[in-house]
Amino acid sequence: MPQVRSVTFGVWVGVGSRDETPSLAGASHYLEHLLFKGTKRRGALEISSALDAVGGEMNAFTTKEYTCYYARVLDIDLPLAVDVVCDMVSSSLITAADVDSERGVICEEIAMHDDDPTDSVHDVFAQQMWGDSPLGRPVLGTLESIQALTRRQVAGYYRRRYRPNSMVVAVAGNVEHRTVVRLVTKAFRQAGFLDAEAPPTPPRIGGEGPEPAKGAVRVVERTTEQANLVLGVPGLTRTDDRRFVLGVLNAALGGGMSSRLFQEVREKRGLAYSVYSFASNYADAGMVGVYAGCLPEKIDDVLDICRGELAKVATYGITDEELQRGKGQLRGSLVLGLEDTGSRMGRLAKAELVYGELLSMDEILRRIDAVTLDEIRAVAGELLEAAPTLAVVGPFDDPDRFAPVVR
Repeated sequence: MPQVRSVTFGVWVGVGSRDETPSLAGASHYLEHLLFKGTKRRGALEISSALDAVGGEMNAFTTKEYTCYYARVLDIDLPLAVDVVCDMVSSSLITAADVDSERGVICEEIAMHDDDPTDSVHDVFAQQMWGDSPLGRPVLGTLESIQALTRRQVAGYYRRRYRPNSMVVAVAGNVEHRTVVRLVTKAFRQAGFLDAEAPPTPPRIGGEGPEPAKGAVRVVERTTEQANLVLGVPGLTRTDDRRFVLGVLNAALGGGMSSRLFQEVREKRGLAYSVYSFASNYADAGMVGVYAGCLPEKIDDVLDICRGELAKVATYGITDEELQRGKGQLRGSLVLGLEDTGSRMGRLAKAELVYGELLSMDEILRRIDAVTLDEIRAVAGELLEAAPTLAVVGPFDDPDRFAPVVR
């Protein structure tokens, strides 16, 4: 991207919360914190001050299937960003003192997450949908699992999982490929990380996912001013060719202010401030869901509308006007989302790490444009006819009140 003066550099590791055994629950995210605490060459303050001194930013995030460490800097500071990030992922010390001190920080993060019902309701839904499987467990782990993790467990997980063959380096901005390769090679070789050759770990594609629940209801009682709900069904895997059809359907159902859910729930009836639909895709599973937050006394009406709209779309599909609007929204959000170096970097990394191919933007737009009403109807009929699973967080103590009415 020669028109910009910045670079975003990222190292992605093919490990996430779904790779953890129950005794290691939360270890992937724990490591994300610990890698900022110090290496053989730098202490924690040196790591943070190195990027601060040049006005850069550095961060990381953990998902169910991968972890990313990235830095965004001026183009002239790319060598510094490469050196610091590669040092972190390859040479972290994982000391006992750091493991113990960071334990409290992560417990605080879990408490903060649990205190926000708009976040925690999604964890409750995933647990209800996927049960006690790796996909059903929270990325952060639990207070109990974090308190039980030892330095030996976390350090062993780091040594086993953070290997060159499971990593992808992705960069976007005002850079030259040759320069990046030279800088990365130098940084990893200095850490003794390139002493042997190994074939790259193939992308995590396919396999038999966990058996999803259908029609289950779970209520978590909280004294909150607002009720939060997620209603959803099993979806598509990440590499399913129909994902573009589902993307258009999701945009029409609850992807914007003109979507069905927004119009029916908020505009026409004023029942909720926030309502939207979403699709989550993994290597071997997926889900399609609806989120809404409303006053507790309005939750029955909101839930009836959401269930009703899912049933209508499952039976009748969407209109041609909704199809064209959904295509336009999906096209625009994809293209506009790639205007900055960070999103470009993420697109490159995920293409290598999880998809196994990098589709051109023209090819993606072509596939979106090719979606038909018949395809929408077929996917909606297959996915949305399933009995939806429901998760509710709010001031309720009777899950039976939310059971669907059989007509």
